[in-house]
Amino acid sequence: MPLGSRSRGTSPLRTNPYPLGVTYKLDDSAHPPLDKAAHPVLHEGRVAVITGAGSGIGRAAAKVLANLGMKLALADVDQEGLEQTANEVSSIIGASNVLAFPIDVANFDEVVKFKEKVFEAWDEVAVLMNNAGVATLDGKRGTSWENRDVWTEVLNTNVVGVLNVQHTFVQSMLHQENPSVVVNTGSKQGITNPPGNPAYNASKAAVKSITESLGHELRSQPDPHVTAHLFIPGWTYTGLTGHLTAGIGDKPDGAWSAEESVLFMIDRVRAGDFYILVPDNETRREVDELRIMWGAADITEGRPALSRWHPSYKAAFDEYMKEGLAQLD
Repeated sequence: MPLGSRSRGTSPLRTNPYPLGVTYKLDDSAHPPLDKAAHPVLHEGRVAVITGAGSGIGRAAAKVLANLGMKLALADVDQEGLEQTANEVSSIIGASNVLAFPIDVANFDEVVKFKEKVFEAWDEVAVLMNNAGVATLDGKRGTSWENRDVWTEVLNTNVVGVLNVQHTFVQSMLHQENPSVVVNTGSKQGITNPPGNPAYNASKAAVKSITESLGHELRSQPDPHVTAHLFIPGWTYTGLTGHLTAGIGDKPDGAWSAEESVLFMIDRVRAGDFYILVPDNETRREVDELRIMWGAADITEGRPALSRWHPSYKAAFDEYMKEGLAQLD
């Protein structure tokens, strides 16, 4: 298979178990109902902490986990959105099983108080979903040398916020007897690094690295009962300001809903996957894998950075994708 000047040979792609058109829905008769006792972590009565719970994937996760019977501690800087989520999940599991905290994850003191309240109430965390994130600041993006305020806001929320939550909760989770999971929300943009939003891409690349380190460190513990997982949504219709499909009206046919993405993530956490690469209705998993391998080969093949988007490499990239997918047909 051509990759610039040298060949990589046969593609190592796996057969895709998640073909286009597969959906994940709470009321989808094509999939079995969520079993409230099927997993030692994801089951009725245990506690889930979700940041960024006021919209999009965070709200969808709250609903899915509420349907599993889990108690919920929700956080978001958007108080109105947070209250709406809390009201919706309270109707599923009862208000006594829901805590809601309007906090900024970039503020360490607020995160510490949030953690203290959660452990005062329930004395455990089974699921830590580190999901709060922003893509832009008031719709601004720019280049790598512009809009420092955008970089500051995005990195504070998406990187410092993730670290604040991780540093605050994980130590306590390690001292629990029962197993638990940490799910950090990344992005395909943090892996393939497409031009156009460098601050967001950099932040999600950092989340990938942070989560990989966390996963290795947790596996290396004498009694490894906490696991880490990198949740990498595909094209997802969410309410995240300035990101993807926000504000464009009805969900495009090619996108998955936030609920579908979360249900897929739950399936893969149960299966023990670290990298949870979520497909959608437009992009096959194999396409994602080929794109990721092309980007990694920019280094090994001596190509320019982000060569996939460089006019001089367009023909080579197109041929690479064609040949790679032909092996699977």
